[in-house]
Amino acid sequence: MPHKEKAKDILLVGVNHKTAPVEVREKLALTQLERPVTTLFENLPSCQEIVFLSTCNRVEVIAASSNPKRAREEIFEFWMRHSGLDEDVLSKSSYYHEGIEAIRHVFRVASSLDSMVVGEPQILGQLKEAYRMALEEGCSGQLLNKLMHKAFSVAKRIRTETKIASQAVSISYAAVALAKKIFGDLSGKKAMLIGAGEMAELAAQHLKTNGVEELVVANRTLERAIDLAKALDGKAISLEELDDALVETDIVISSTGAPGIIIHKERVQKIMRPRRHRLLFFIDIAVPRDIDPGVNDIDNVYLFDIDELKEVVEENKAERQREAVKAERIIEAEVIKFRSWLNSLDIVPVIKGLQEKAESIRRRELARTFKNLKHLDDKDLKAIEKLTQSLVSKLLHDPIIFLKKCSKEEDREQLLSLITQLYSLDGLGQTVSLEEYMEAKGKGVKKLSSKKV
Repeated sequence: MPHKEKAKDILLVGVNHKTAPVEVREKLALTQLERPVTTLFENLPSCQEIVFLSTCNRVEVIAASSNPKRAREEIFEFWMRHSGLDEDVLSKSSYYHEGIEAIRHVFRVASSLDSMVVGEPQILGQLKEAYRMALEEGCSGQLLNKLMHKAFSVAKRIRTETKIASQAVSISYAAVALAKKIFGDLSGKKAMLIGAGEMAELAAQHLKTNGVEELVVANRTLERAIDLAKALDGKAISLEELDDALVETDIVISSTGAPGIIIHKERVQKIMRPRRHRLLFFIDIAVPRDIDPGVNDIDNVYLFDIDELKEVVEENKAERQREAVKAERIIEAEVIKFRSWLNSLDIVPVIKGLQEKAESIRRRELARTFKNLKHLDDKDLKAIEKLTQSLVSKLLHDPIIFLKKCSKEEDREQLLSLITQLYSLDGLGQTVSLEEYMEAKGKGVKKLSSKKV
């Protein structure tokens, strides 16, 4: 890896589903590169640290740099060289964040506030994987390590303190959520899939995840039923076996391409007696509908069609948006904390230098004084020691507090530069070692303080 100077700030350049079509996003994903994050790191000299996030909905370069503006230019140049996109397309499709805005964006992405579906959990895992790759390739350092770990903890806090991920916002998941409301617990329940539609398949997968014990797949083409049943670890039947299967089933998801109703009210009434009138839940996500709406009139039978599921989804989306407001407040508080830590990185060396300079002067002057005060006993020496330490501490207290509270970057840089020059902190000059200092204090000095400042 090339040697690079120390990073000072965080930046982010990216595209997502809101800013760029898929044909642009896929060209920026760098899938043709075997090690994209390493290649980026080696070809972007102004980026001291890099995490490369690439998903179906977003492609982002998160970087720490000593020169963010130049780093942005390098990322653009690299992307244009490897994607074939011109600068105009890239500029219109991308977004750029620096400093506090970049920190906020990463926290929002990790917490799924910037996702196509607010509250979806996949993005956090994808960000963790991107960070793992950066760590393995040696492309992440002090700043991005801290940023990523904080992003993960912020996302966890939001999921704990808000209900942003507790409401179903997909048709398939809404169907399962309704089933759980009706049955309470899906453990040990039996489900049947009629047809092989994608949404029904997803709902079946959710049912399995939530504890459904047995899954039966019925389809007009038995071969397709067998293939799907195998994928879902279930059992395949033909449509002719439907009535017998309905007697044993608790949950039915129907999504055939039939031109009209395939399960009429009378058919369901006939199977309720051998079922001993146990609860039966129908989810009809076919268009046109597969199941007679009249089955809802039968005791212990519940039917939801796709329009009703969409209503549930829209209500849940609105609820997630309300919870997102709480999440944004959490993020703002965490952004301020992180920015404060970032600002402290350039302040700490100056504060340390100031303390070392003051301590050096204190020791040097005390060493001279002690040479002429041989008649003092240990108690007197200790009193003078404490007095000088207290004076130094009190004199430095206000300047150090002022430095720590200085939040504006331009003001802070000027102030740090002024203090460095004013106190000659670039070179502390001649210092007095602890051993020399203690020797000058004469007899009994081992009893006195020798703590480091």
